Amino acid sequence: MTSGFEARRGALVDRLSQRGDVTRSSTLDAMRAVRREAFVRDGDRGAAYADRPLQIGDGQTISAPHMVAIMVDALALDPGERVLEVGTGCGYHAAVTAEVVGAEHVYTVEYSERLAERARETLADLGYGDVSVRVGDGRDGWPEHAPYDAAYLTCAASELPQRVVDQVRDGGRVLAPVGDGHQRLVYAEKHDGVLDREDRGGVRFVTMRG
Repeated sequence: MTSGFEARRGALVDRLSQRGDVTRSSTLDAMRAVRREAFVRDGDRGAAYADRPLQIGDGQTISAPHMVAIMVDALALDPGERVLEVGTGCGYHAAVTAEVVGAEHVYTVEYSERLAERARETLADLGYGDVSVRVGDGRDGWPEHAPYDAAYLTCAASELPQRVVDQVRDGGRVLAPVGDGHQRLVYAEKHDGVLDREDRGGVRFVTMRG
């Protein structure tokens, strides 16, 4: 029997598939697989499948589902690719990414020790325990596991962090909200050490800390 949460998750994914900006079946399958209700605060579980950000504590938010789907889709991830995430938050976006590439290929950095620990616990409880979570300044990336095939930020930076860019392989992709006030989602491909950038439209994210 389909649970209420499962039915709402399915309806959300159906709406995402009709938007036109989420086209890869792997993205939609990942969104259908990950239980967003497990990542939000208990008092917000009823709103888990409302397509909007929710507070997760420590001044941070879980992104709206459509934004997570757009970002995963934009990176065109394949199974086995190594991915760096800056801004673990509650771990939801990392779980969606893990559904596409495999949990053992996801490395995520969180500034808040409290959020990082909670994310580790939630990810492990849901079967994503192989996702690697580190507490630190996201601007530093996670050089020990570089090079990455792709990297993305779930928080807005004034510019693409150079150390993160340096940890992406040639031919790899970077995706991040960029801007101090007016934010734009910037997609970039790295070729011979140079970034070929595309503006993917206006967005609104919490500001990167550190």
